Amino acid sequence: MAVGRRNWTFAGSDAGGHCTAAVYTLIETCKINDVDPQAWLADILAPLPDYPAISVADLLPWTWKINHQHASAA
Repeated sequence: MAVGRRNWTFAGSDAGGHCTAAVYTLIETCKINDVDPQAWLADILAPLPDYPAISVADLLPWTWKINHQHASAA
């Protein structure tokens, strides 16, 4: 967190700081749920622009992990 605190001073604006905090939160959520953050981001970023807003919860790390495991097993 100390390193992050120093880096956040260079976010450029308050909005940039909020976006950075959101990305860090998602990456840490991946780690807590034993999801590879790089694999998760690579998999969800491509379909995200066309993804229905009502189903965006399906892209959260814990849901993605379950769906990804089921797809791998099939």
